[in-house]
Amino acid sequence: MSDSNTTDFTNPSTFILLGIPGLEAAYVWLSIPLCTVYAIDVFGNFTILFIVKTEPSLHVPMYYFLCMLAVTDLVLSTSTLPKMLSIFWFNSREINFSACLTQLYFVHCFSGMESGIFVAMAFDRYVAICHPLRHSTILTNPMVAKIGLAILLRGGIFALAFPFLVRQWPYCKTNIIPHTHCEHMAVVKLACADIRLSSYYGFFVLLCVFCLDVFFITVSYTQILRTIFSLPTKDARLKTFGTCFSHLCAILAFYIPGFFSSLMSRFGQNVALHFHVLIGIVYLLVSPMLNPIIYGVKTKQIRDRLLHLFIHKGT
Repeated sequence: MSDSNTTDFTNPSTFILLGIPGLEAAYVWLSIPLCTVYAIDVFGNFTILFIVKTEPSLHVPMYYFLCMLAVTDLVLSTSTLPKMLSIFWFNSREINFSACLTQLYFVHCFSGMESGIFVAMAFDRYVAICHPLRHSTILTNPMVAKIGLAILLRGGIFALAFPFLVRQWPYCKTNIIPHTHCEHMAVVKLACADIRLSSYYGFFVLLCVFCLDVFFITVSYTQILRTIFSLPTKDARLKTFGTCFSHLCAILAFYIPGFFSSLMSRFGQNVALHFHVLIGIVYLLVSPMLNPIIYGVKTKQIRDRLLHLFIHKGT
């Protein structure tokens, strides 16, 4: 390893990604489930995009938002997995400083976008269940496009400060990042400066983006559940709740590991490093894989269209 790992430098030309500390001997075996997860992610999300595009009956707000989610999941997983596999297979640990900042930006940008899409999907379910007669007039195609643009701009703008702040700090400790990707706090902890601004901004984004989104989702589902429980029959209640179940599963799969990863990077000094890295991998790779499975299995229109495609090909 070069002397640049320990000598003084302001902006290193490269960082060294350590991977998963303590699990180096298992890299080849770990790469097998990771490749499987990524293959399911790519196949599942492209399948959803194809089905929605080719089926006119699915050209409605719920499925437009689902397509946005599929694209976001593809970008989120693709921004990290190739480098992760190059570490596991070829011991290729170096990453260019600019490439590291780009990866960091994409992770934060598309994580914020995914959170915003879940809010939009919760709002769609709220209008569809609580105000069904007004759904088509509230969530028109132009309104869906405006919501999508707002989600894109919010994610992009909030994420801009992360690489900007990382670039400002002088680095004179080491350029070894104990992670599989350029995770924000793992990078700034290498700086030989007061990094409280980066830490505060990361916490600000956690509160103002993710926590606020969870609040809006909770409010939406509180109103939805009130409407469901007011329905006259048990069958009607179960049928209506079934339309929301897949969305709730996807929300939990995204936010739970996301919050664990964010909080451990700031307050988990006593947590084993490999556990922290594994939680980050679950957040970036497992949730994008689960979304197409959850929606494919639980959404009748997608399931029926998929079965029709396979049966048609078989005959």
